[in-house]
Amino acid sequence: MEMISIPLWAWIAFYVLVFIMLLIDLKSFGKKGQHEVSVSEAVKMTAVWIGVSLIFCGGIYLFYPGDAHEKAMEFLAGYLIEKSLSMDNLFVFLMLFSFFGIQRKYQHEVLFWGIFGALVLRSIFIFAGTAVIARFEWVLAIFGLFLIYTGIKMFGHHDDEQVDPSKNIFVRLFKKFFPVTDQMQEDKFFIIENGKCLATPLFIALLVIETTDVAFAVDSIPAVFSVSRDPFIVLTSNIFAILGLRALYFALAAVAKYFTYLKYGLGIILSFVGIKMLLEVFAHIEVPTPLSLAFIFGVLVLSMGLSVVVSRMKVSEKN
Repeated sequence: MEMISIPLWAWIAFYVLVFIMLLIDLKSFGKKGQHEVSVSEAVKMTAVWIGVSLIFCGGIYLFYPGDAHEKAMEFLAGYLIEKSLSMDNLFVFLMLFSFFGIQRKYQHEVLFWGIFGALVLRSIFIFAGTAVIARFEWVLAIFGLFLIYTGIKMFGHHDDEQVDPSKNIFVRLFKKFFPVTDQMQEDKFFIIENGKCLATPLFIALLVIETTDVAFAVDSIPAVFSVSRDPFIVLTSNIFAILGLRALYFALAAVAKYFTYLKYGLGIILSFVGIKMLLEVFAHIEVPTPLSLAFIFGVLVLSMGLSVVVSRMKVSEKN
Protein backbone atom coordinates (compact mmCIF):
# COMPACT_ATOMS: atom_id res chain seq x y z
CA MET A 1 0.00 0.00 0.00
CA GLU A 2 1.36 3.37 -1.02
CA MET A 3 2.35 5.77 1.76
CA ILE A 4 1.31 9.39 1.17
CA SER A 5 3.07 12.27 2.89
CA ILE A 6 0.47 14.57 4.45
CA PRO A 7 1.57 18.19 5.08
CA LEU A 8 1.78 19.42 8.66
CA TRP A 9 -1.03 21.96 8.14
CA ALA A 10 -3.44 19.11 7.33
CA TRP A 11 -2.67 17.39 10.65
CA ILE A 12 -3.07 20.67 12.54
CA ALA A 13 -6.34 21.44 10.73
CA PHE A 14 -7.68 17.99 11.59
CA TYR A 15 -6.93 18.33 15.31
CA VAL A 16 -8.43 21.84 15.36
CA LEU A 17 -11.56 20.36 13.76
CA VAL A 18 -11.64 17.61 16.40
CA PHE A 19 -11.29 20.18 19.20
CA ILE A 20 -14.17 22.25 17.77
CA MET A 21 -16.35 19.14 17.45
CA LEU A 22 -15.60 18.15 21.04
CA LEU A 23 -16.75 21.57 22.23
CA ILE A 24 -19.93 21.27 20.16
CA ASP A 25 -20.50 17.79 21.58
CA LEU A 26 -20.05 19.06 25.13
CA LYS A 27 -22.53 21.90 24.63
CA SER A 28 -25.04 19.80 22.69
CA PHE A 29 -26.05 17.73 25.70
CA GLY A 30 -27.22 20.68 27.72
CA LYS A 31 -26.14 22.12 31.06
CA LYS A 32 -23.37 20.22 32.78
CA GLY A 33 -24.61 17.62 35.24
CA GLN A 34 -28.23 18.77 35.07
CA HIS A 35 -29.47 17.28 31.80
CA GLU A 36 -30.55 13.69 31.21
CA VAL A 37 -29.88 12.79 27.59
CA SER A 38 -32.98 11.42 25.85
CA VAL A 39 -32.88 8.63 23.29
CA SER A 40 -34.29 10.89 20.55
CA GLU A 41 -31.67 13.56 21.30
CA ALA A 42 -28.90 10.96 21.18
CA VAL A 43 -30.19 9.51 17.88
CA LYS A 44 -30.09 12.99 16.31
CA MET A 45 -26.53 13.57 17.52
CA THR A 46 -25.48 10.13 16.29
CA ALA A 47 -26.87 11.00 12.85
CA VAL A 48 -24.93 14.30 12.94
CA TRP A 49 -21.66 12.54 13.80
CA ILE A 50 -22.14 9.98 11.02
CA GLY A 51 -22.96 12.82 8.61
CA VAL A 52 -19.82 14.75 9.57
CA SER A 53 -17.73 11.60 9.11
CA LEU A 54 -19.19 11.01 5.63
CA ILE A 55 -18.52 14.65 4.68
CA PHE A 56 -14.89 14.21 5.78
CA CYS A 57 -14.73 11.03 3.70
CA GLY A 58 -16.04 13.05 0.75
CA GLY A 59 -13.24 15.54 1.34
CA ILE A 60 -10.71 12.71 1.16
CA TYR A 61 -12.27 11.56 -2.13
CA LEU A 62 -12.05 15.06 -3.62
CA PHE A 63 -8.77 16.41 -2.28
CA TYR A 64 -6.54 13.58 -1.05
CA PRO A 65 -3.21 13.32 -2.92
CA GLY A 66 -2.61 10.04 -4.72
CA ASP A 67 -5.36 7.45 -5.20
CA ALA A 68 -8.16 9.44 -3.56
CA HIS A 69 -10.87 6.89 -4.37
CA GLU A 70 -8.93 4.06 -2.70
CA LYS A 71 -8.13 6.26 0.32
CA ALA A 72 -11.81 7.15 0.72
CA MET A 73 -12.69 3.44 0.68
CA GLU A 74 -9.97 2.75 3.24
CA PHE A 75 -11.37 5.50 5.47
CA LEU A 76 -14.88 4.00 5.26
CA ALA A 77 -13.59 0.50 6.00
CA GLY A 78 -11.52 1.72 8.97
CA TYR A 79 -14.42 3.81 10.25
CA LEU A 80 -16.82 0.88 10.04
CA ILE A 81 -14.39 -1.48 11.78
CA GLU A 82 -13.80 0.95 14.63
CA LYS A 83 -17.48 1.91 14.94
CA SER A 84 -18.59 -1.73 15.06
CA LEU A 85 -15.93 -2.71 17.60
CA SER A 86 -16.77 0.38 19.68
CA MET A 87 -20.28 -0.98 20.15
CA ASP A 88 -18.79 -3.65 22.38
CA ASN A 89 -17.62 -0.80 24.64
CA LEU A 90 -21.25 0.14 25.19
CA PHE A 91 -22.01 -3.06 27.08
CA VAL A 92 -19.02 -2.40 29.35
CA PHE A 93 -20.19 1.17 29.94
CA LEU A 94 -23.68 -0.04 30.82
CA MET A 95 -22.36 -2.53 33.39
CA LEU A 96 -19.87 0.00 34.75
CA PHE A 97 -22.45 2.72 35.35
CA SER A 98 -24.78 0.15 36.90
CA PHE A 99 -21.98 -1.04 39.22
CA PHE A 100 -21.32 2.50 40.50
CA GLY A 101 -24.99 3.51 40.49
CA ILE A 102 -24.24 6.57 38.34
CA GLN A 103 -27.41 8.36 37.28
CA ARG A 104 -28.04 8.81 33.56
CA LYS A 105 -27.82 12.62 33.80
CA TYR A 106 -24.20 12.38 35.07
CA GLN A 107 -23.03 9.68 32.66
CA HIS A 108 -22.36 12.03 29.75
CA GLU A 109 -19.75 13.92 31.85
CA VAL A 110 -17.75 10.72 32.38
CA LEU A 111 -18.09 9.70 28.74
CA PHE A 112 -16.94 13.10 27.45
CA TRP A 113 -13.65 13.04 29.36
CA GLY A 114 -13.28 9.33 28.70
CA ILE A 115 -13.47 9.93 24.96
CA PHE A 116 -11.12 12.93 25.21
CA GLY A 117 -8.53 10.72 26.90
CA ALA A 118 -9.10 7.99 24.31
CA LEU A 119 -8.34 10.46 21.50
CA VAL A 120 -4.96 11.29 23.04
CA LEU A 121 -4.02 7.68 23.79
CA ARG A 122 -5.10 6.36 20.39
CA SER A 123 -3.18 9.07 18.59
CA ILE A 124 -0.04 7.91 20.40
CA PHE A 125 -0.78 4.24 19.65
CA ILE A 126 -1.41 4.87 15.96
CA PHE A 127 1.75 6.92 15.39
CA ALA A 128 3.78 4.32 17.29
CA GLY A 129 2.13 1.46 15.39
CA THR A 130 2.80 3.11 12.03
CA ALA A 131 6.49 3.53 12.89
CA VAL A 132 6.82 -0.09 14.06
CA ILE A 133 5.05 -1.54 10.98
CA ALA A 134 7.14 0.59 8.63
CA ARG A 135 10.32 -0.80 10.20
CA PHE A 136 9.16 -4.35 11.03
CA GLU A 137 6.38 -5.43 8.65
CA TRP A 138 6.36 -8.94 10.15
CA VAL A 139 4.60 -7.39 13.16
CA LEU A 140 1.44 -7.53 11.03
CA ALA A 141 1.53 -11.32 11.35
CA ILE A 142 1.49 -11.01 15.14
CA PHE A 143 -1.40 -8.54 14.89
CA GLY A 144 -3.24 -10.97 12.62
CA LEU A 145 -2.81 -13.95 14.94
CA PHE A 146 -3.86 -11.85 17.93
CA LEU A 147 -7.01 -10.65 16.15
CA ILE A 148 -7.98 -14.20 15.17
CA TYR A 149 -7.47 -15.31 18.79
CA THR A 150 -9.56 -12.39 20.06
CA GLY A 151 -12.27 -13.07 17.47
CA ILE A 152 -12.55 -16.72 18.51
CA LYS A 153 -12.57 -15.68 22.16
CA MET A 154 -15.59 -13.44 21.48
CA PHE A 155 -17.68 -16.57 20.90
CA GLY A 156 -17.05 -17.65 24.49
CA HIS A 157 -17.90 -14.23 25.96
CA HIS A 158 -20.95 -14.21 28.23
CA ASP A 159 -23.28 -11.22 28.40
CA ASP A 160 -23.84 -11.71 32.12
CA GLU A 161 -20.16 -11.20 32.95
CA GLN A 162 -19.90 -8.31 35.38
CA VAL A 163 -17.40 -5.49 35.43
CA ASP A 164 -15.51 -5.46 38.72
CA PRO A 165 -13.49 -2.20 39.01
CA SER A 166 -11.83 -3.50 42.19
CA LYS A 167 -9.82 -5.89 39.97
CA ASN A 168 -8.55 -3.06 37.76
CA ILE A 169 -4.83 -2.68 38.53
CA PHE A 170 -4.88 1.08 37.86
CA VAL A 171 -7.78 1.57 40.28
CA ARG A 172 -5.95 -0.40 42.97
CA LEU A 173 -2.78 1.62 42.45
CA PHE A 174 -4.71 4.89 42.51
CA LYS A 175 -6.42 3.98 45.79
CA LYS A 176 -3.04 3.25 47.38
CA PHE A 177 -1.84 6.80 46.81
CA PHE A 178 -5.07 8.84 46.77
CA PRO A 179 -8.04 8.77 49.16
CA VAL A 180 -11.41 7.85 47.66
CA THR A 181 -14.93 8.38 48.97
CA ASP A 182 -17.73 5.87 48.36
CA GLN A 183 -20.36 8.60 48.19
CA MET A 184 -21.49 10.09 44.88
CA GLN A 185 -21.20 13.90 44.75
CA GLU A 186 -23.40 14.71 41.74
CA ASP A 187 -21.14 15.50 38.75
CA LYS A 188 -17.94 16.12 40.74
CA PHE A 189 -14.79 14.05 40.18
CA PHE A 190 -13.09 15.39 43.34
CA ILE A 191 -14.34 16.95 46.58
CA ILE A 192 -12.74 18.61 49.61
CA GLU A 193 -13.76 16.98 52.90
CA ASN A 194 -12.20 17.91 56.27
CA GLY A 195 -9.42 19.71 54.41
CA LYS A 196 -8.58 16.60 52.38
CA CYS A 197 -9.08 16.12 48.64
CA LEU A 198 -11.04 12.94 47.86
CA ALA A 199 -11.78 11.24 44.53
CA THR A 200 -15.42 10.32 43.95
CA PRO A 201 -16.86 7.14 42.35
CA LEU A 202 -17.41 9.26 39.23
CA PHE A 203 -13.63 9.67 38.83
CA ILE A 204 -13.05 5.95 39.49
CA ALA A 205 -15.56 5.20 36.74
CA LEU A 206 -13.62 7.53 34.42
CA LEU A 207 -10.36 5.79 35.33
CA VAL A 208 -11.87 2.39 34.52
CA ILE A 209 -13.23 3.66 31.20
CA GLU A 210 -9.84 5.08 30.19
CA THR A 211 -7.93 1.90 31.04
CA THR A 212 -10.63 -0.30 29.48
CA ASP A 213 -10.36 1.71 26.26
CA VAL A 214 -6.66 0.89 26.12
CA ALA A 215 -7.60 -2.80 26.07
CA PHE A 216 -10.16 -2.19 23.31
CA ALA A 217 -7.59 -0.20 21.31
CA VAL A 218 -5.30 -3.24 21.31
CA ASP A 219 -7.98 -4.95 19.18
CA SER A 220 -9.35 -2.11 17.09
CA ILE A 221 -6.18 -0.28 16.01
CA PRO A 222 -4.46 -3.38 14.54
CA ALA A 223 -7.78 -4.19 12.85
CA VAL A 224 -7.80 -0.80 11.10
CA PHE A 225 -4.19 -1.35 10.01
CA SER A 226 -5.55 -4.34 8.07
CA VAL A 227 -7.23 -1.97 5.59
CA SER A 228 -4.70 0.88 5.52
CA ARG A 229 -1.08 1.66 6.44
CA ASP A 230 -1.60 5.38 5.91
CA PRO A 231 -1.37 6.97 9.39
CA PHE A 232 -3.66 9.83 8.38
CA ILE A 233 -6.40 7.43 7.23
CA VAL A 234 -5.98 5.13 10.23
CA LEU A 235 -6.01 8.03 12.69
CA THR A 236 -8.91 10.00 11.20
CA SER A 237 -11.16 6.97 10.71
CA ASN A 238 -10.45 5.83 14.27
CA ILE A 239 -11.04 9.22 15.84
CA PHE A 240 -14.20 9.99 13.88
CA ALA A 241 -15.62 6.64 14.95
CA ILE A 242 -15.05 7.22 18.67
CA LEU A 243 -16.05 10.89 18.58
CA GLY A 244 -19.66 9.82 18.12
CA LEU A 245 -19.44 7.04 20.70
CA ARG A 246 -20.95 9.14 23.49
CA ALA A 247 -24.08 9.92 21.47
CA LEU A 248 -24.23 6.32 20.25
CA TYR A 249 -24.14 5.08 23.85
CA PHE A 250 -27.25 7.03 24.80
CA ALA A 251 -28.94 6.07 21.52
CA LEU A 252 -28.37 2.35 22.04
CA ALA A 253 -28.35 2.09 25.84
CA ALA A 254 -32.10 1.43 25.92
CA VAL A 255 -31.94 -1.34 23.31
CA ALA A 256 -28.42 -2.74 23.77
CA LYS A 257 -29.79 -5.77 25.62
CA TYR A 258 -31.46 -6.92 22.40
CA PHE A 259 -28.17 -7.15 20.46
CA THR A 260 -27.40 -10.65 21.73
CA TYR A 261 -25.70 -11.79 18.51
CA LEU A 262 -23.58 -8.68 18.01
CA LYS A 263 -20.60 -10.20 19.82
CA TYR A 264 -20.58 -13.09 17.34
CA GLY A 265 -20.56 -10.63 14.46
CA LEU A 266 -17.65 -8.77 16.03
CA GLY A 267 -15.82 -12.06 16.50
CA ILE A 268 -16.25 -12.87 12.80
CA ILE A 269 -15.06 -9.37 11.81
CA LEU A 270 -11.93 -9.61 13.99
CA SER A 271 -11.13 -13.07 12.64
CA PHE A 272 -11.64 -11.85 9.07
CA VAL A 273 -9.24 -8.91 9.40
CA GLY A 274 -6.73 -11.18 11.17
CA ILE A 275 -6.83 -13.68 8.28
CA LYS A 276 -6.57 -10.75 5.85
CA MET A 277 -3.33 -9.66 7.53
CA LEU A 278 -1.85 -13.15 7.45
CA LEU A 279 -2.69 -13.55 3.76
CA GLU A 280 -0.95 -10.28 3.01
CA VAL A 281 2.20 -11.12 4.98
CA PHE A 282 2.68 -14.78 4.02
CA ALA A 283 0.92 -15.15 0.63
CA HIS A 284 1.19 -11.54 -0.58
CA ILE A 285 -2.55 -11.57 -1.28
CA GLU A 286 -4.34 -8.28 -0.69
CA VAL A 287 -8.10 -8.45 -0.22
CA PRO A 288 -9.58 -5.46 -2.11
CA THR A 289 -10.81 -2.70 0.20
CA PRO A 290 -14.36 -2.64 -1.32
CA LEU A 291 -14.67 -6.38 -0.63
CA SER A 292 -13.49 -5.91 2.97
CA LEU A 293 -15.92 -3.03 3.42
CA ALA A 294 -18.84 -5.05 2.03
CA PHE A 295 -18.01 -8.07 4.22
CA ILE A 296 -17.69 -6.05 7.43
CA PHE A 297 -20.88 -4.09 6.75
CA GLY A 298 -22.78 -7.26 5.84
CA VAL A 299 -21.72 -9.14 8.98
CA LEU A 300 -22.55 -6.17 11.20
CA VAL A 301 -26.02 -5.68 9.70
CA LEU A 302 -26.76 -9.42 9.74
CA SER A 303 -25.73 -9.89 13.38
CA MET A 304 -27.74 -6.88 14.58
CA GLY A 305 -30.74 -7.79 12.41
CA LEU A 306 -30.71 -11.39 13.64
CA SER A 307 -30.52 -10.14 17.24
CA VAL A 308 -33.61 -7.98 16.79
CA VAL A 309 -35.58 -10.77 15.04
CA VAL A 310 -34.75 -13.39 17.69
CA SER A 311 -35.52 -10.94 20.53
CA ARG A 312 -38.94 -10.17 19.05
CA MET A 313 -39.66 -13.89 18.62
CA LYS A 314 -38.84 -14.51 22.28
CA VAL A 315 -41.13 -11.65 23.34
CA SER A 316 -43.93 -13.04 21.15
CA GLU A 317 -43.52 -16.52 22.67
CA LYS A 318 -43.80 -15.09 26.19
CA ASN A 319 -47.00 -13.24 25.27
